Amino acid sequence: MTTNRRIRSKQPRPTPLTIGRLARQTSVNVETVRYYQRLGLVEEPLKPYSGFRIYPTTSVDRIKFIKRAQRLGFTLAEIAELLDLGEGRCADVRQRAESRRAQIRAQIRSLRALDTTLKELIDACRSERTPTCPIVATLAKDPPH
Repeated sequence: MTTNRRIRSKQPRPTPLTIGRLARQTSVNVETVRYYQRLGLVEEPLKPYSGFRIYPTTSVDRIKFIKRAQRLGFTLAEIAELLDLGEGRCADVRQRAESRRAQIRAQIRSLRALDTTLKELIDACRSERTPTCPIVATLAKDPPH
């Protein structure tokens, strides 16, 4: 005898996204998630009467966005602005990216100048046979104003 019973498939329920799971999925520390919450970059879900806060899956994308933007040199304050602007304000986002790029280029020029200065000091240290070290002597001087 055959009966027409519904066979329920035992599909696993999605695991709730707690702060620990969110941190693992985004390769950050739990304290980083909390810090982003304090800054208003990531929303903190309401805590149920019993149990843990459950984060929406969009939190994973948001934290990954934050980390990618940081790798591009944006500060957390700038990232907050980008998140506020959203996708529909491309011209504003582009302007901020251009500004950030200009800052990075200025830092690169400054680092190249530092590299040149250090190379010259190291070369002077190798070539001079004086009782004082040229590097220490240069660092001891007051910088020109």
